[in-house]
Amino acid sequence: MTDTPEAPQRIDLGAEYESSGVAEVLRELDEELIGLAPVKQRIRETAALLLVDRARRALGLSQETPTLHMSFTGNPGTGKTTVARKMAGLLYRLGYVRKGHLVSVTRDDLVGQYIGHTAPKTKEVLKKAMGGVLFIDEAYYLYKPDNERDYGQEAIEILLQVMENNRDDLVVIMAGYADRMDRFFSANPGFRSRIAHHIEFPDYSEEELGRIAGTMLGDQGYRLDEGGRAALEEYIDLRRTQPHFANARSIRNALDRARLRQANRLFEAGGVVDADALSTISEADIRPSRVFRGGLDADRAAPEAAE
Repeated sequence: MTDTPEAPQRIDLGAEYESSGVAEVLRELDEELIGLAPVKQRIRETAALLLVDRARRALGLSQETPTLHMSFTGNPGTGKTTVARKMAGLLYRLGYVRKGHLVSVTRDDLVGQYIGHTAPKTKEVLKKAMGGVLFIDEAYYLYKPDNERDYGQEAIEILLQVMENNRDDLVVIMAGYADRMDRFFSANPGFRSRIAHHIEFPDYSEEELGRIAGTMLGDQGYRLDEGGRAALEEYIDLRRTQPHFANARSIRNALDRARLRQANRLFEAGGVVDADALSTISEADIRPSRVFRGGLDADRAAPEAAE
């Protein structure tokens, strides 16, 4: 007769932290995302909660899977999608989801345009997301009470049922502006009762946006000269006060336009160029922006898409 292995009596949480891969995920979060200190702290706290929960289950102290559905609130371009992806990896390493993939959707992916269209669309998305994380950006657009012919409520009812019945196989993260998410939860209390973790994403500071710009340029093999750096700092200061500012996304758009101007400047000048010239963004590539003339930049109409 084979003896049944005894359950462990003690667990080394430090060893679990390293062996589970949680430490690696948190290090990646620190290295890849500038700023967001309160967000990173909440992710660490959530990781600690899940490590302790896993230890409790191993010692026979807990049986029920904790509620892991989340709400990410903040302005566009603050890293919500990136953090959701890291959260999916964290949950996978700790054994709370089977696959660890992220499925990112908006209202259009869930809601149909005619009777009988919404349920299969929503169920197909949920099928793809099972075993991982479903990220719903601008989730409040699912609810349109003023439109009697809108089918968003059908998608909401399906989501609520799956969030409750399949919470051991799917984590849902809903994201959007804080005030709109509050109104959405007030109108749909079933979501609020199923979401345990609410994380607020702050806007980036001017200094953080400057560092983000430097990282973005460096990743593409570019750099700012002294004049370009000063012009970009002034650009950020002005752009942050304008409507439709989308944090890191607006900075990425501005740098894309600066690279376009740099390429046109070099092409029109003609002649021989070296690697330094091809890699340098100067003041002349940034100053033509309408922001310096009191106008809005070209990303003013950009949708609130995932970061």
